[in-house]
Amino acid sequence: MTARAADRARYDRATAHLDAPLAIVDLDAFDANADDLVRRAGGKPIRVASKSVRCRALLERVLARDGFAGIMSFTLAESLWLARSGFEDVLLAYPSADRAAYAELAGDPKLAAAVTVMVDDVAQLDLIDASRGGGREVVRVCLELDTSLKLLGGRVRVGARRSPLHSPAEVADVARAVVRRPGFEVVGIMAYEGHVAGVGDAVAGRPLRSRAIRLMQAAARRELAERRAEVVRAVRAVVPALEFVNGGGTGSVQHTAAEDAVTEIAAGSGLYVPRLFDNYTSFRGRPAALFAQPVVRRPGVGVVTVLGGGYPASGVAGPDRSPVPYLPEGLRYDPQEGAGEVQTPLLGSPADDLLIGDKVWFRHAKAGELCERFDALHLVEGDAVTATVPTYRGEGHTFL
Repeated sequence: MTARAADRARYDRATAHLDAPLAIVDLDAFDANADDLVRRAGGKPIRVASKSVRCRALLERVLARDGFAGIMSFTLAESLWLARSGFEDVLLAYPSADRAAYAELAGDPKLAAAVTVMVDDVAQLDLIDASRGGGREVVRVCLELDTSLKLLGGRVRVGARRSPLHSPAEVADVARAVVRRPGFEVVGIMAYEGHVAGVGDAVAGRPLRSRAIRLMQAAARRELAERRAEVVRAVRAVVPALEFVNGGGTGSVQHTAAEDAVTEIAAGSGLYVPRLFDNYTSFRGRPAALFAQPVVRRPGVGVVTVLGGGYPASGVAGPDRSPVPYLPEGLRYDPQEGAGEVQTPLLGSPADDLLIGDKVWFRHAKAGELCERFDALHLVEGDAVTATVPTYRGEGHTFL
């Protein structure tokens, strides 16, 4: 029996009393992935990206482990909810225009102490000030650096379009604007190198593309390491007591951790290891989060149909954004139908061994987005479900 077949047998035994659709997290794999992230971080703390987990119980579990400290959140409303729930260090990774949430933040000492907001434009400070509603608490601010690699005098850009602040002088100018403004405090810098951390460099069947990606990423790492150090020096000249410099992501943990200027690493997807994180030379994780759909039809030889399953991931639309049939091994989509909203035909010889009501196990393309489809995660240890915990959705929250 292969390792994957053994996992399927375990998951089927563990959930035999449960009807699909359902989602699980294999805690043995989750914990092993957490240990690997800590090993790669080389002693620097890992801030957990909540959008890649979206389950309070699992955020609490990983933050209880050595090597993890703090949360990187994705909306201001989520940040305040997490802070009210007892999380004491929440860094909002994206600028917000949530005026009501800013008023709540500025009016509550506990929330203001726990939550740091993201800024890359003085206009965002104007919005926050206009939203205070009488709240006088000092708002903690993190400045975001654009990590994109610019070539040919800026005519070619590689990387996500995030912050407009690219040079050390630009970041320092905004730092000075914050320092001069009452009611704000600069406490950190963030720089997420998504073109390195979030792009696999070992694309199956594409050796030339894979080599090109590796060459691009090596150049991007060198350029960013030098520029990030210069940015930190420039900002520390304005804010000597800077608390943290955050960088990285699951795919670049060990590279970013090697930079002296970086004090902490961000990671989250590496805990669940969705399918988009299969194509990396720098690490190998264990798939920890899966969902199961029930077989509801047997249309013919070599074909079964499962209920639903059309859960595409965000990003540029394409086959890599669909969930992948994982267990039993050897199933594939019908190219004429793909993953359907209500039904999904699956092809392959393993279909002939599946009966009505059997489970087919899938991996989502991204990590936390799976939790937008399910109210609960069944936590599997060995061949038993040892707990069932709510996702954000199960607690009544869909922040985006």
